[in-house]
Amino acid sequence: MYEKIILTFIFLFLLIISYSIFIGTLDIRSYFNQLPTFQPAPCKPDPKLRVYMYDLPPRFNVQMIDRRNDSESAVTVRDFPPWPGNWGLKRQHSVEYWMMGSLIHEGEEGGEGREAVRVLDPEVAEAFFVPFFSSLSFNTHGHTMTDPATEIDRQLQVDLMEFLNKSKYWQRSKGRDHVFPMTHPNSFRFLRNQVNASIQIVVDFGRYPKSMSNLNKDVVSPYVHVVDSFTDDESQDPYEARSTLLFFRGRTFRKDEGIVRAKLAKILSGYSDVHYERSVATEENIKASSKGMRSSKFCLHPAGDTASSCRLFDAIVSHCVPVIVSDKIELPFEDEIDYSQFSLFFSFKEALQPGYMVDQLRKVPKQKWTEMWRQIKNISHHYEFQYPPKKEDAVNMLWRQVKHKLPGVSLAIHRNRRLKISDWWRKR
Repeated sequence: MYEKIILTFIFLFLLIISYSIFIGTLDIRSYFNQLPTFQPAPCKPDPKLRVYMYDLPPRFNVQMIDRRNDSESAVTVRDFPPWPGNWGLKRQHSVEYWMMGSLIHEGEEGGEGREAVRVLDPEVAEAFFVPFFSSLSFNTHGHTMTDPATEIDRQLQVDLMEFLNKSKYWQRSKGRDHVFPMTHPNSFRFLRNQVNASIQIVVDFGRYPKSMSNLNKDVVSPYVHVVDSFTDDESQDPYEARSTLLFFRGRTFRKDEGIVRAKLAKILSGYSDVHYERSVATEENIKASSKGMRSSKFCLHPAGDTASSCRLFDAIVSHCVPVIVSDKIELPFEDEIDYSQFSLFFSFKEALQPGYMVDQLRKVPKQKWTEMWRQIKNISHHYEFQYPPKKEDAVNMLWRQVKHKLPGVSLAIHRNRRLKISDWWRKR
């Protein structure tokens, strides 16, 4: 009996509620509207890479630029010298200078786009930057490899490694989280085997065994371009404005893979719209190269002493479509930039086949070339080295690449701390 009474009350209650909703006196939506709604959290920008820079005396870096600086104190923003405007080809290996400058700079310019910030407490650092200008040291003290000045380059390396081996942060990771710019193929040549485990900033792997440099841990950098950037390239019809089909100006006798240059000189002779000229890098010749690139549709980039050379990046900032001849080249920022959108690639075999490369270039439609030209203009800022650094410029791109390597670095450090037999899995 009680069950019937309860069921009757429930039925009447539901009937009244339904009738109220029907005539509009009760709006249950008002209840649900009062409930908190889900709002996705705004995406936070990736945190900046925290970098500790060692306080090295100026003889390891800026004293090679400003010899009047005889201080033993580490350089600050107040005495960081400008890069000399008349140093010509030395500029191509100056990545170390611009990376150091990006950490020294204290202003707000480019702050939002900065990929790395300097920390003064090494305990909170994710990476350690070693501000030794190893490329400039070779160019300054040992470029002939025979003169007495070579000893200065060697002694700097010896002193640096003594300093680092006393650092608990070097000992803690065996140098794996330390960053060394080494863009000249002969930089740090005396003691390079002591930094095999470190993150090296290189322009290619042409002269190094896998145990020393590889893509798993190292970062491929652009050369610093030596021609001026084409900042006012606003032609309405750039294809017709560039009368030369293919342009090359540079040394034609090189070592290793660079022997292809001498062979190309013969294959590319006889074409009225192909400019292939032997030249050395003087200030006058650099200006002539810049003018030639700006008036050419395609710029040839054959291997030099190593697979890469400054010429590729001179072409990019000149908005000249690169023609890359190499079987082994590694390119900077390739996880973010698709070079096939604005470059053409030929193997040695293809390039040395008489007539083949020029025929392929002639077949590129005007519309396709113009699309590649526009793409070069869109990405060329990624290859600019400048002080102060700017958002998405070459230095910030390099620091982002360093950040990409750190998970693998952490894995190696953590495994090394607990393994009894190192890398046992490679010996299976």
